[in-house]
Formats: sequence, C-alpha cells, structure tokens
Amino acid sequence: MIRTLVVASALLLTTGSAISQTKPLDPKVAAEIDQKAKAADKNGDGKLTKAELEAGMPRIAKGFDMMDADKKGYVTVDQIKTFAAARQ
Repeated sequence: MIRTLVVASALLLTTGSAISQTKPLDPKVAAEIDQKAKAADKNGDGKLTKAELEAGMPRIAKGFDMMDADKKGYVTVDQIKTFAAARQ
C-alpha cells in the first residue's frame, strides 16, 4: 500500500513537472485550433463532444479520453490547446 502511494506521488510530481515545462503553443497552431473547433462545435455551446471532434477534428479526437480526464463528456478549446502544447 505504501509503495503504491509512493509511486502514485512520484507520477503526479513528474506529470506536474512535465506540464509546467510545456512550451507555449505556436500562435498559428492556436489560431488553427480555434478555427477548427468553432467549425466542429455544431451547437455552438463551447463544449466539444467526442462525436463533434471525430467529425471536425479527427486527429484531436484520438486524444479525447485523455483530455476529458474528469469524464464530463466534452472538452473545451483550452483543453485542446493544452493537449496540443504538451505534444509539440
């Protein structure tokens, strides 16, 4: 049990460190994400479901489950940008 907690804590620290070291997203990429997300958001609610992403942003849709970590059933443009920046 203690070993599991130590490993989990180490993973959280490593993940937090990796996130804080993420390079800023290229402005051209950010603008492209904004444009494609706006087109993909068919009901205009600012929340992109997996189906909306699969139809309008299929490459991004592959990471939907990672972006939707809290399992709300949607992601925001900011979540997409953070996801893209972490993968630069």
